[in-house]
Amino acid sequence: MTQEVEALLTEHFRYTPLSLIDDIINTVNTIIYRAIEAIENGLFSIPPQQLGYSPESSTSNPTASPNAEHPDAKDEIENGVHRLETLLEATVDKTFDKFEIYTLRNILTVPDDLAPWMRLGHYEGLTLPLPSITPTPESILGLRRKVQETRKLNHALRTTHASNATTIAQLRSLLSAPQPKSESEASPPSSSTTDPSLAFLTSHPSATTLGLSFTQPSSSNTKAKDKTYNPLETNIQFFISQLPALRIALEKLKPRLKSLPEKIGDVDWESRREERRAYIEARVRKVIEGTGVGGGSGDVMGGVRFGREEVRDLERVVGGMEEDRMEE
Repeated sequence: MTQEVEALLTEHFRYTPLSLIDDIINTVNTIIYRAIEAIENGLFSIPPQQLGYSPESSTSNPTASPNAEHPDAKDEIENGVHRLETLLEATVDKTFDKFEIYTLRNILTVPDDLAPWMRLGHYEGLTLPLPSITPTPESILGLRRKVQETRKLNHALRTTHASNATTIAQLRSLLSAPQPKSESEASPPSSSTTDPSLAFLTSHPSATTLGLSFTQPSSSNTKAKDKTYNPLETNIQFFISQLPALRIALEKLKPRLKSLPEKIGDVDWESRREERRAYIEARVRKVIEGTGVGGGSGDVMGGVRFGREEVRDLERVVGGMEEDRMEE
């Protein structure tokens, strides 16, 4: 039996042909086992004397009853039943092997040349082979995955839309000017905090003057009222008009940038410190000369005479303080 014939019979019967034969053989074996068990129970229930066993002598067991079991009867019955079971199993296996071969070759079979032309009842009305547009399990699985991904994307877009709507509402509430409440609607201030309002950026008179307000300023010119008021366009035009001035300022700064060192490490800080120290010493000496009288080995400052070493020490202290201040 070829695979094509076996598949055709399996689809027709809803089970394989071999499983049918196995069920028949198992049913016969079950009947045999039940028959052997009944034979064994029947032999054990018959007295040994009726089966041909001679009763035991009264001298060996004078108190034994005539229905007492013979010592060899049980072993011989069990041995005989086992031989009968083996014989029946061998006969059934040999016979049903022939039955299986005959059934598969002559009953549960379809000629090989006829199998491709057979059509089962549940195939009535179908066009074979199937057209290419017919969905396959793989294409259906792919479409299901696409639907799942589309639903996930739709959910994410809805969530983002709701978040953006909330953000836009908050921004509009910040830019909207607070409405004055009447005395009847006025309520005592609550302890809960509210979001700050940024409406002053567009509604304040200064914002209107600078052209940042979204409201059209009052004007006596009727032509100006007819035009659409767009502060953003006005500000961009102002920025564009200032670009030439910025270019001129950059051209003036380029020569100065060339004179600057390229890196901070290229600056000669030691020479700068020496110049600063010489300048401070000169200023200190000038102040001392203006307030005291020099002479001999010391100078006079504020009516008090100081030695030259003391003056030099004072200059060194002042110079060190200036260095520390510059380093900071």
